[in-house]
Amino acid sequence: MYTEWHFMYMSLRHKHLKIDQRKLDRAKKLLALPTEQATVDRALDAILAEETILRAHRKARAVGGFVDAFGEP
Repeated sequence: MYTEWHFMYMSLRHKHLKIDQRKLDRAKKLLALPTEQATVDRALDAILAEETILRAHRKARAVGGFVDAFGEP
C-alpha cells in the first residue's frame, strides 16, 4: 500500500543543474521558503499550474494573430 507521501516523492531524481544563484536567492526570499530545493519545487509547481493557459496560448498562436513571448520564435 502506498502512502500519500510515498506517492508524491517516488519520482524524485538527483539532478545537477547550473542555476543563477542570485535568482534562486531572490525567489527563496520572496517565497519565504527554507531551502533551495523547496524553492525550485515551488517554481516548477507554478509553471505546471499554468499548463491550461500555456496550451491555450499555443492553440491561439496556431490560428494566427498571436505571438507567444515564452515559446519558440
